[in-house]
Amino acid sequence: MKKEFLTINGSQGEGGGQILRTSLSLSMCLGVPIRIENIRAGRQKPGLLRQHLTCVRAAQEICDATVEGDELRSNTVEFIPRKVKQGNYRFSIGTAGSTTLVFQTILPALLLADDISEVQLEGGTHNQSAPSYEFIKDCFLKSVEMLGVNVEHELHRYGFYPNGGGNWQAKIHPAKIGERLKLLERGEPVARSATTFTAKIPQHVSRRELNQVVKKLRWNLNDLQAIEVDSFGPGNIVSLQAAYANSIEQCESVAQWNVRAEKVADKAIKQLQRFVNSKAVVGEYLADQLLLPMVLLTGGSFVTYELSQHVRTNIDVINQFVSSAITIEEIDECTNKIIVKGLNLASR
Repeated sequence: MKKEFLTINGSQGEGGGQILRTSLSLSMCLGVPIRIENIRAGRQKPGLLRQHLTCVRAAQEICDATVEGDELRSNTVEFIPRKVKQGNYRFSIGTAGSTTLVFQTILPALLLADDISEVQLEGGTHNQSAPSYEFIKDCFLKSVEMLGVNVEHELHRYGFYPNGGGNWQAKIHPAKIGERLKLLERGEPVARSATTFTAKIPQHVSRRELNQVVKKLRWNLNDLQAIEVDSFGPGNIVSLQAAYANSIEQCESVAQWNVRAEKVADKAIKQLQRFVNSKAVVGEYLADQLLLPMVLLTGGSFVTYELSQHVRTNIDVINQFVSSAITIEEIDECTNKIIVKGLNLASR
């Protein structure tokens, strides 16, 4: 019998890899065969790169999917899922591509498995345009606990671009029936921190970055921390965290060659200043990442900024799988409320 595919246009909206990752996650969780066309058509190098190919093959292994088009630079993938199975998995990107994006692709399905799964991930842990391991640990996973999510994790080695070689593992428990996630007010500020993670570069880089935080944000010395880490190659990231009674925001900036330390810090500082001066309860990147767990589990609502094209594209893709799952209410020209109907797929 011929399978009927849900066809997803990878060139819609911002046309990036998130369309592929979201589609794979929902296909696994809902048992929907998909055909993704024009993959990453909005990027300079379209088609599947190593990180995206790892996402496809990881998803294939987790649900014994039948796949066509799983090769580098492919711009079309057909994916027919079967039952998600718990297990011990190891996924290696082979480059400095983001392991955290692979993790977020497979997490929803493994939350719906029958038993605990352990996943080992190798590649990049601190990348441009991807959440760091610390963001996953301190911001994303803490925010979804109320939904019934329980993930244990441990970082063994950092992996900076271009060397990669990072290594971490996660123990993913089947989701329990949780509460609806409501992030509508920040509450009072309770903690703040500025941390640099640095490998194999001069110590003055971290000092200059943290001095910039003191200069621009007027934070105290006891808010600052410089950590030397183990990595195959050199690298550095600035991570600013602001915790409130009801929410948390984490703003990051990864160092690049020939970019001054002060400019690296300024990028994270400006992101945090934008959040503090807004009415948002959930930051731009976390808003994007909360959508899938909320749709598949108990749903809820949150207040965030005006929506980026990336977030709008992710919402559009999700609504193709689950009609009207996510709606948007405009509070003012700079603030939106996102309302998510949960499918309540957790079985415990």
